[in-house]
Amino acid sequence: MAGRYDPNPFDEEEVNPFADGRGKGQSSYGGGAFFMANPGSVPPANSRLSPLPPEPADYERGDTVDIPLDSSKDLKKREKELQAKEAELKKREQELKRKEEAIARSGIVIEEKNWPPFFPIIHHDIANEIPIPLQKLQYIAFTTFLGLVGCLLWNIVAVTLAWIEGEGPTIWFLAIIYFMSGVPGAYVLWYRPLYRAMRTDSALKFGWFFLSYLFHIGFCIIAAVAPPIFFKGKSLTGILPAIELLSGNALVGIFYLVGFGFFCLESLISIWVIQQVYMYFRGSGKAAEMKKEAARSTMMAAF
Repeated sequence: MAGRYDPNPFDEEEVNPFADGRGKGQSSYGGGAFFMANPGSVPPANSRLSPLPPEPADYERGDTVDIPLDSSKDLKKREKELQAKEAELKKREQELKRKEEAIARSGIVIEEKNWPPFFPIIHHDIANEIPIPLQKLQYIAFTTFLGLVGCLLWNIVAVTLAWIEGEGPTIWFLAIIYFMSGVPGAYVLWYRPLYRAMRTDSALKFGWFFLSYLFHIGFCIIAAVAPPIFFKGKSLTGILPAIELLSGNALVGIFYLVGFGFFCLESLISIWVIQQVYMYFRGSGKAAEMKKEAARSTMMAAF
C-alpha cells in the first residue's frame, strides 16, 4: 500500500498525464492509459491528438446539384416555335390529302417499287392486288418470267465456258445482249400487261399480252433448237450446238444440254399459261368487249 504521504500521481508538477512526455518520470504511455480507463473524460486544449483524415474528394453525400431554370422568355419562345411547326405540319398534311384525292379522282394508280425486297426495281403485290381466283395463274406466269431470267443466265455461263474452250468471243457478246434485252423486254412487253390486265380486268391489256407472249414462246422454242440460220454459232444453248459440242468437248456439251432442258421446260410452262389465260379471257366475256373497244378506237382514229 502507498504511504500516507506518498506524492499524488496526478500532480501537475511530477506526473501530469497530459504532458508531452518531458515531465519528471512520465511518458506519453501513461496519458493514453488514463483515457482508456476513463472514456468519458475530455482532454484539455493542449493535448496532441491526431486529427481525423479528410473526406475523399469523390464523396457526394449531401452534395447539391444546381439545375438552371429557363427564363419565362425562353419558354415563350419555344412555345411559339412548337406552334409554328405544328401549323406547318398541318398545312403539309392538308396538301398531301388534297393531292391524294386528286389522284384518286383522275384514276391514276401509284405503284411503289417493292420487289425484289433487297433492291426494289418493280412493283409487284399479287396477294393484295390480284383477285383471289386469278392469283395462282398470276404466280405461275411470274414463274415463267423468272424462268426466262434463269435460262438466259445459264446461257451466259455455258457460252462463257465455250468461249474459254476456243469458240471465240462473239458468241459471248451475243449471249450478253440476249440477257440485257430479253429480261427487261419480257417484263415490259408481256408480264406487266398481264399483271395490269388481271388487276384492272382490261380487255385491251389482255390482247397486248397474248401478242407479246406468243413472241416469248416462239423465242423459247427457237432457243431450245438454236438453228444456225437464226443465231450465230453457239450463242444459244440449244440441242443442235449441244450435239456438236459433245463430240469435241463433253463438259461444254453437257452445259449446253442443261440449257436445252431449261428452254424446253420454259416453253412448256409458257404454253400452259397462255392456254389458261385464254380460257379465262373467253369465259369472262372479255373477247367481245375487246372487239368493241378495238372498233371504238378504230373509229376514233379514223375521225
